[in-house]
Amino acid sequence: AEVIDPEGWLHTGDQARLENDHIYITGRLKDILVLSNGEKIPPTDMESAICLDPLFEQALVVGEGRPCLGALIILNPDLWFGFARELGLDPFARESLQDSHLQKKVLARVQQQLHNFPGYARIRRVHLDLDPWTVENGLLTPTLKVKRPKVLERFSAEIEALYA
Repeated sequence: AEVIDPEGWLHTGDQARLENDHIYITGRLKDILVLSNGEKIPPTDMESAICLDPLFEQALVVGEGRPCLGALIILNPDLWFGFARELGLDPFARESLQDSHLQKKVLARVQQQLHNFPGYARIRRVHLDLDPWTVENGLLTPTLKVKRPKVLERFSAEIEALYA
């Protein structure tokens, strides 16, 4: 594909907004998720909003070609222990992360963080984990950005389970 089209427009693949004669780069066009109903969602904006809750250390919104959105969420281990105990769960047992009561509580907290997003941008399902994405495990870039394709590949079974 040509970077500069016949009309002289430069195609960078960046998403931007124009404000007061300044251009602000807000993301990448290829990072837009398109649901099966055609709705387009910028996942990085949602992920940033989700991570404003201190319980959530990292988040990746999924749903490309799916009927609804899901999220992979890495919990803050320090806060997880207290949260698990409040719910009567064993914080050391990995199966506690699949507890239905915990899942409902987490979804409620996620929705609270996403209250300014449109209704179609609702997270319906979550996969919770405690192992952070790092540069060392290949899931973050050296500038600490999530390597979306690598995370999607590593968690493909968990993502499929969200839609089973």
